[in-house]
Amino acid sequence: MVCLGNICRSPIAEGLLASKLPKETFHVDSCGTGDWHIGSQPDLRSIAVCKKNGLDISNQKCRQFTLSDFENFDYIYVMDKSNYDNVISLTNNEIHHSKVKLILSEKYFNEIKEVPDPYFGMENGFDIVYEMLDSTCDIIASKLISIHS
Repeated sequence: MVCLGNICRSPIAEGLLASKLPKETFHVDSCGTGDWHIGSQPDLRSIAVCKKNGLDISNQKCRQFTLSDFENFDYIYVMDKSNYDNVISLTNNEIHHSKVKLILSEKYFNEIKEVPDPYFGMENGFDIVYEMLDSTCDIIASKLISIHS
């Protein structure tokens, strides 16, 4: 799961998807394309919206996307087009390129939809992002479980 700073959207997505998959079979992680928050906890509003919905993401630590992520992960979901472009620009390898998807493309097949960054947004922006990611992670989890069973 990839967003800009790894403090808002991608930690929520990591927590949601990890909660929907068997831990012994899947490893879910998140990171940011920027380096501003390396080693920090997710934004307190991300932690709060997850806690309100029964998830604890307070132990997550922000990190930056690295080239080794292309090797370490089978699927790389990005939250928006800007981060998609940033991740894609790091490789010329078609195998790596094929791993990167806009997360909402799993729900909206023929449309380019982005998860809005709630950092500077509306008061209920974190709730909206949580709901978007929750329903999308249901789809992803179902797909991954069926592929790997």
